[in-house]
Amino acid sequence: MISIDTNVLVRLLTHDDEAQFVKAERLVKNGVVFIPETVLLETEWVLRDAYQLDRVQIHNLFTCVLGLGNTKVDRPLVVHDALSWFSDGMDFADALHLAGCSHCDKMATFDRAFIKSAKGCSPCTVSLP
Repeated sequence: MISIDTNVLVRLLTHDDEAQFVKAERLVKNGVVFIPETVLLETEWVLRDAYQLDRVQIHNLFTCVLGLGNTKVDRPLVVHDALSWFSDGMDFADALHLAGCSHCDKMATFDRAFIKSAKGCSPCTVSLP
């Protein structure tokens, strides 16, 4: 198994540099690829900020690459929940944070938008400290 960095995943998803895309695609086609949650987090930001992709496009790209039989993540249920909440309108970073702390009773934040978007998503409630 080989782990990939954000720049490899971005090349694979955007196909914006032919030579690098070919190398990234070869990696994914020829073995098991591990994608760390931190790489997903950074990739979402890059796709949204640098490539101006919208939530639907990003969700579709992530769903496609994570649906390949040979791509792995450390906590697939956490990533699944985060993608689901992201699809429903939650910020991806917030969704990933919340999904990762589902074993907690409460998540404290000063981010009122996060509190509002997380309502009813998880047994872990999101509220002001």
